[in-house]
Amino acid sequence: QVQLVESGGGSVQAGGSLRLSCAASGFTYSWCCMGWFRQAPGKEREAVATIGIGGSRQEHVDYADSVKGRFTISQDNAKTTLYLQMNSLKPEDTAMYYCAAGPYAGRECLTLSEDDYNYWGQGTQVTVSS
Repeated sequence: QVQLVESGGGSVQAGGSLRLSCAASGFTYSWCCMGWFRQAPGKEREAVATIGIGGSRQEHVDYADSVKGRFTISQDNAKTTLYLQMNSLKPEDTAMYYCAAGPYAGRECLTLSEDDYNYWGQGTQVTVSS
């Protein structure tokens, strides 16, 4: 049974940093899209950062324009944990953050439909105060 469990959320002041983790059980990241999404109150869920993983090789990383230069997505060598390093946080980054796994889509993971992401974690809350 595939499970994704996020951790690392919290409350920080603007300009601060957080690192989110997503631990996978039941599978390893291979031939898949892995992504971080977020949903703020009253807003639709949006993709924040994705990795396209072909076999054992990380192939393509992509970011939403709103987080480019501030957020970094990565995975551990064992390919069972996904990370999102978030720097220079802004109040508008406040949201519930989710990790998700979906089918391999090469360079198109960021634009892949959310409906195509098969597995989701329960989410971790990030709150940024001004």
